[in-house]
Amino acid sequence: MESEKELMNKAKTHVTSRLCRVSGLMTEIMEIEADDPKFHLLFIPGNPGVVPFYKDFLESLYEFLDGNASITGLFVFCDSNEFDLDWECGRLFSLRDQIDHKVDFIRQEMEGVKVPIVLVAHSIGSYISLDILRKFSEKVVYCIGLYPFLSLNKQSTKQSLIGKLAASSVLSAIASFLIASLRLLPMWAARRLVSNSLGASWSDTAVQAATCTHLRQYHTMRNVLYMAMTEFRELAAEPDWEFMRENQSKLAFLFGIDDHWGPLQLFEEISKQAPGTSLSIEREGHTHAFCCTVAGSVWVAQHVATLIKNRFTHLQ
Repeated sequence: MESEKELMNKAKTHVTSRLCRVSGLMTEIMEIEADDPKFHLLFIPGNPGVVPFYKDFLESLYEFLDGNASITGLFVFCDSNEFDLDWECGRLFSLRDQIDHKVDFIRQEMEGVKVPIVLVAHSIGSYISLDILRKFSEKVVYCIGLYPFLSLNKQSTKQSLIGKLAASSVLSAIASFLIASLRLLPMWAARRLVSNSLGASWSDTAVQAATCTHLRQYHTMRNVLYMAMTEFRELAAEPDWEFMRENQSKLAFLFGIDDHWGPLQLFEEISKQAPGTSLSIEREGHTHAFCCTVAGSVWVAQHVATLIKNRFTHLQ
């Protein structure tokens, strides 16, 4: 296994960040512009949706695609109250709000994109991406879901506990205050706390993202839990199997061995309901939070690049 430094040295092109207003809301974008892109890759993260967690992944993906794609990573939550006064008023964004926000972003920012769009999404982002595919079926040519959260896993104790926490406004407020209290610590202390509690396996990028202002703000955590509550409500229904069957040639999903968000029961169900879907199982032990390690980011990036190259043979 290559060292973290050796793996990351392969990613020579770095993402850049910018802010833009989408539907009046300040939104954080991370992107890499290709000189002559054959397609545009739009990445939708999972909840909590902090794009900097995926920095290593996006940079590795750009390299594995040999510079053939421009890449845009879209922050699931609109940016912090430093930029948007709505956050200071405690505005909460539901899963449906987030879907509408991504649709508005494509209409506003990608209307002039002349090349096809490929969606890559993680966790609940996979559910969001299916709605994007529904609305932009002519523009979106491929949709890849990583460790997808598409329906509730009634066998998961973890999901049950998270669902109860998210459904309680009192418990959500307490949890959010506890997380926000980390802002009282100096940055070095917060980084050490995260590193010690999550283990040495997390990359510097992930630790930095976890200790930055995004996750240490009260309203950010309230939105994480509020969105989770609305996810549990909406995903209680069966997936739209008819839509997935109609678009199975455009769909690919990567599952993990022990992932309660995207369990192997869902893998089996998709294989029955939409057998033309490209399905894979990751057996390297990178887990649902693949983006928090360099090895996970690089492995998944290479897997995604292989899927895209196999789908579009002219990129070989």
